Amino acid sequence: MQRTKMRSLLGTLAVFFAVAVCFPALASQPTAEMAPAAADPWKEAFGVFAAADSKQAPPPGGVLFVGSSSIRLWNDLESQFTDAPVVLKRGFGGSRLSDCVRHLDKLVINYRPRVVVLYAGDNDLAEGATPDQVLERVKAFSSGVHEQLPDTRIAFLSIKPSPARIKLIGKVRAANRMVKEYAEEHPQVEYIDVFTPMLGRDGFPRPELFAEDKLHLSRAGYALWRTVIRPFVR
Repeated sequence: MQRTKMRSLLGTLAVFFAVAVCFPALASQPTAEMAPAAADPWKEAFGVFAAADSKQAPPPGGVLFVGSSSIRLWNDLESQFTDAPVVLKRGFGGSRLSDCVRHLDKLVINYRPRVVVLYAGDNDLAEGATPDQVLERVKAFSSGVHEQLPDTRIAFLSIKPSPARIKLIGKVRAANRMVKEYAEEHPQVEYIDVFTPMLGRDGFPRPELFAEDKLHLSRAGYALWRTVIRPFVR
């Protein structure tokens, strides 16, 4: 019985090695290559940016707004800051600070801006990131820009107090405070506080500043942002 089992095992091994010799690609094919490549969720957004750039390349030295949907949905942003000769909007909805860092070259470096206004971190916290992680991602964004564009100023828009995410307001406050302290220690980084003026006397978000979803901004919300941001981009 033992000899029969041994012969069966040897026969199986012989077949395996025969396959390996005749069809090495099958034997050596890694599992990772068999799985489909992960889709880039921002491929379409960056394709739109590239198409716009190919039609009219933005000149360097402008004011570049980047970040999540609060930037993307600001429809008339480019016409709101007439003190700046060049204003460029590159917001991609749903993005996080980590996405801005990952795509830094095509999102910021290629445009060689004088000022970068960044709004992100909102989605990071909503997906479970801590205030410390938000700060580390801001640092990564800042250092990544300044390694290649040392004279570019970075203005971080504080994370807004959205009614839809009111449970996160403690983390929002902590993250904003950390980024503000970081900016105070770095002359090329500025912190723009839109959080405080978006609160009412009761300490809660002013409802008129938000759209029906209580997450994104209304026209009044963007008007407030323009007033707060304008001195930083002149």
